[in-house]
Amino acid sequence: MQSLGWRRTLLICTSSRIPLCRVIARRSHSQRDGLPLPPAIPTLQNASQSEEAREWIEKFKAREIPKSAVELTYSRSSGPGGQNVNKVNTKATLRCPLHASWIPEWARDYLKKTPSYVSSSQSILITSTVHRSQSQNVQECLAKLHALVMSAASAGLVNEPTEEQKERVRSLQKAEKARRRLEKDKRKQVKRDRSGGGEWD
Repeated sequence: MQSLGWRRTLLICTSSRIPLCRVIARRSHSQRDGLPLPPAIPTLQNASQSEEAREWIEKFKAREIPKSAVELTYSRSSGPGGQNVNKVNTKATLRCPLHASWIPEWARDYLKKTPSYVSSSQSILITSTVHRSQSQNVQECLAKLHALVMSAASAGLVNEPTEEQKERVRSLQKAEKARRRLEKDKRKQVKRDRSGGGEWD
């Protein structure tokens, strides 16, 4: 049965439906990492798209980024560590491609402006040396990445206006309409005065 499923996938991929192949690969990668797949929204332009983004943010908030979703390297640390300093590879360095399937498209421009972004490799680079153990520094890097993605995903949210804001807009529109009507009436009166200005008793 499993081989039959792969044959079906292969038939789909070889029938010139390449976008579907990419979706399948993207989804399976995200599921393997255990992270929710964000909606395909390039930029947040309205409240409806922001609502979809909020749903993904809530799901992502409850998850931890697994080590399998990033690239981790280790080196000797010059930070706190007692006798382990310069002897054990306790420093953790995390690299994550900006175009990872689980990073929302609408968050990428924000991420590009952060100090963690490396333009040459189009990736996010985070390091940690604050802990004495390698595993703790790894968790520190993953937590920093999680917080960074959360901030980036939330930065462009478009909020639905409150009733108070809607009422204020209606009041401003009403006042603008009244002002235009008054100006129109004034122009009409000026024309009337000019048309009758040449007559003398």
